[in-house]
Amino acid sequence: MSFPLNQALFPRVADANRAAIGLARWHEAADGVDDAGLAAFMRALPRQPEIGELLRGIFGNSPFLTLCLENEPAFLRQILDTGPDAAFDRLLADLKADFERETDINRLMKGLRVAKRRGSLLAALADLGGAWRLDQVTEALSRLAETAIRLAVALLLRREAERGTLELAHPDDPERDSGLIVLGMGKLGALELNYSSDIDLIVFYDHEKMVYTGRKSIQECVIALTKDLVRILDERTADGYVFRTDLRLRPDPGSTPPAVALVAAEAYYEGFGQNWERAAMIKARQVAGDAESGAAFLKFLRPFIWRKSLDFAAIQDIHSIKRQINAHKGGRSIAVAGHNVKLGRGGIREIEFFAQTQQLIWGGRQPEMRVPGTIAALEALAAAGHVQPEAVADMARAYRYLRTLEHRLQMVDDKQTQTMPSNPEQLAEIAAFMGHDGLAPFAAELTAHLQAVESHYAGLFEDAPALGAGGNLVFTGGENDPETVHTITGMGFGNADAVCSTIRGWHHGRVRATRSTRARELLTELTPALLSALATTAAPDDAFMRFDEFLGRLPAGVPLFSLFHANPSLLDLVAEIMGDAPLLAEHLARHTTLLDSVLQARFFEALPPPAELEADLAKALDQADDFQQVLDVTRSWANDRKFQVGVLTLRNVIEATDAARALSDVAGTVLKLLSPRVEDELARAHGRVPGGAWVILAMGKAGGREMSATSDLDLILVYDAPPEAEESDGGRPLATATWFARLTQRMVNALTAKTGEGTLYEVDMRLRPSGNSGPIASSLEAFRRYQEEAAWTWEHMALTRARVVAGDAALAERVRAVIAETLTRPRDAARLVADVAEMRERMAREHKAASPWEVKHLRGGLVDIEFTAQYLQLAHAAAHPGILESNTAQALENACACGVLERADRDALVEALRLWTSIQTVLRQTIAGGFDEATAPRGLKDVLVRTAGLTDFKTLTDRMEDCATAAFEVFTRLVAEPAKTIKEPA
Repeated sequence: MSFPLNQALFPRVADANRAAIGLARWHEAADGVDDAGLAAFMRALPRQPEIGELLRGIFGNSPFLTLCLENEPAFLRQILDTGPDAAFDRLLADLKADFERETDINRLMKGLRVAKRRGSLLAALADLGGAWRLDQVTEALSRLAETAIRLAVALLLRREAERGTLELAHPDDPERDSGLIVLGMGKLGALELNYSSDIDLIVFYDHEKMVYTGRKSIQECVIALTKDLVRILDERTADGYVFRTDLRLRPDPGSTPPAVALVAAEAYYEGFGQNWERAAMIKARQVAGDAESGAAFLKFLRPFIWRKSLDFAAIQDIHSIKRQINAHKGGRSIAVAGHNVKLGRGGIREIEFFAQTQQLIWGGRQPEMRVPGTIAALEALAAAGHVQPEAVADMARAYRYLRTLEHRLQMVDDKQTQTMPSNPEQLAEIAAFMGHDGLAPFAAELTAHLQAVESHYAGLFEDAPALGAGGNLVFTGGENDPETVHTITGMGFGNADAVCSTIRGWHHGRVRATRSTRARELLTELTPALLSALATTAAPDDAFMRFDEFLGRLPAGVPLFSLFHANPSLLDLVAEIMGDAPLLAEHLARHTTLLDSVLQARFFEALPPPAELEADLAKALDQADDFQQVLDVTRSWANDRKFQVGVLTLRNVIEATDAARALSDVAGTVLKLLSPRVEDELARAHGRVPGGAWVILAMGKAGGREMSATSDLDLILVYDAPPEAEESDGGRPLATATWFARLTQRMVNALTAKTGEGTLYEVDMRLRPSGNSGPIASSLEAFRRYQEEAAWTWEHMALTRARVVAGDAALAERVRAVIAETLTRPRDAARLVADVAEMRERMAREHKAASPWEVKHLRGGLVDIEFTAQYLQLAHAAAHPGILESNTAQALENACACGVLERADRDALVEALRLWTSIQTVLRQTIAGGFDEATAPRGLKDVLVRTAGLTDFKTLTDRMEDCATAAFEVFTRLVAEPAKTIKEPA
């Protein structure tokens, strides 16, 4: 026997019963062999010293290898006769000889699977018997994989040539000058393939070199070829499989085809290539295809992988590859049961990253660092003085031990696993397979290696802050890191896989904001803080989706990421908005520059009084060079202020009534400063009406200073001009009425037009005299006459909320006088109360509240309270003019002060009004559409509770019911029941 064995390395028999069964099956297999010599060999083998013991160790530990031995006794005899090196060389030589000119895919697939089974058996025997070192085992598996890939690629190229779709430069050597490049990545590229490993491939093609003669496209041809390559290697048949194949290390695998054109790949690596991809490319090696093109492409990649100089940010990002893994420097125990020896603490990946991160930093200036093998890289780092020799010795010993353990785990059932069993019996079996006499010494040795790796790994960048969040946060590679998914799930995200995939997409530059290297480096630093902030919101997944939308709208990422980096509290605020205020989040996504305003010194203070707002907007408008800029500046200013009010409401800095007043003041400021500029723009073409004047009346919510974030502007424009002023005095004069109508229309357009800065307000002019059938601008005389002669009771109710917000001061006084005269007129009490009640009943029929959260139309809600206040003003203003007030709450206070409203009734109405205002203000600031208790974010519910000044959500809903009942009772007693009495016959 020419097979050298080292009995000290043999596995122990984990399960004597399993070993006995395996031995019995071996003898049964011998009985079924037709070759008498082979049968005799099989029967005698278990009795031979050393090899018999090795067989029992295999039978007792690996059902898969036991089956391989039963199926391949002749090959086993060959291995033992010639030795593992010669047997392996012959295996590859026979494989090439049999299939290098193969044209039948099925025959090739069968041949490769048989060769894989034999290669696996050979490598396992050489490994378990101590005939090969770890590097010999992994190199043999890698060479077998490379041979299989080359044979498959050659067959597929020949097939395409036979089909007439490709013209080969060398039909007798299909790969040569074919323009097809297959790179082996990871362990295959470094000749470190493990026993049951995937092979990571990237397929590129040179569209200028490939001569395509088919009917479709060269891209479709190469993609189909690549898919068949994967099928040849990966598909499970009756003969098993060759190698599981992974193409996800190609550029941006989520958005690129399985095969990538060289020109696209070059553009990607020049513009979007990431540091983790540089680390992956350290191990890249051409394993099949056009050698000349492959060498040229790898030469092109050299400057991408090996930068001669690295700025600080790039080094930080390289460090972050490591820092995203939650490493601990000693002091913590590592549980052996269930531990992942590849991805877990102190595992194989930490050793690989330990080497690769240092290689990236030093390899640009020191070519000796540019080695693909992990141990070779560690030794090169030590030789150059970058790593202490003791650390390298510890890491190398641990690497060899962990890779050997990884092989044992995979040999059991040919499963791709690196995870230790959790069951104590199975753990003991793995200990025996590793050659240990018991579980305790095995666990001690494994733990020592893991802790040594963890200690060196954690100390590599110990001065840098961690980028983990109590666990891994790794977003490199082409697939989600399991530990990262676990970490994100633990943070409170429901769909951690989607979160991981989205973040990896950011790093691939799928959004504009992350297409620069600097942006991705900053993003790497920010990601843990971002996820932690989003995780604190009520609906982390929804918050994350909104942040993704927000990020997708950014023209560039560096300014914002730098802003977050310098102002961590800003990131918390954005997370809160994304999680708890969907409407604000949508607004912020459309207007990302709003975040700049948050950094202003007084952002978190209540809005200043109207005079200061006017001065602030006037200062901003002074910078506008033309009317278009006036519109843009006005929108930008107003949106900043409205966003500020929304944030202050969300943070409960201001009460709902203050928010409503602030939003109304913003609207009033816009009207006051924008309208004169609209007039100036009209005057440029048509001049002005000599002696003419105008004012704008705000009605409804704007008039009462009760606006919410989504309120329309209900407006009326009233003008006056001397009788002799028949037309304007411009180059293209207009009749007086036409000029003011044109001014009104332009004002509406200035408020509603959408510009690059968005919109300001929707405008409703239906409260003007005669509504939609009347002129858009009303003269003072027509306004007076209409109010005296034609206005309905509901129009006078609306007039109680009228407030002059812009225009000529003298005319404003006259308009106020008309309004006061109208509202203080004595009225028929019976008709008034009947009209008010009838109007309310009509509204109740047309607008039924589907839920208690529709606080406007809810019985006992805003409309009932507003109608009560308006009724009281119309009924008593003649005797008590001081009752008049456009603001509903103040009108109720005035009514109480005048003695026409009982204090208890005032308290009931005002308490309900404040509660409804709080609820409406929050909901209009935060969501679009109705509020659903079942699906609403918890954070939004908390905001509602805080804004209402209560302690919990149940208390809030109870208070809502009580307030609605009390307010409706007051309305019913003061309005509905008296009206009903009037209608009933005596």
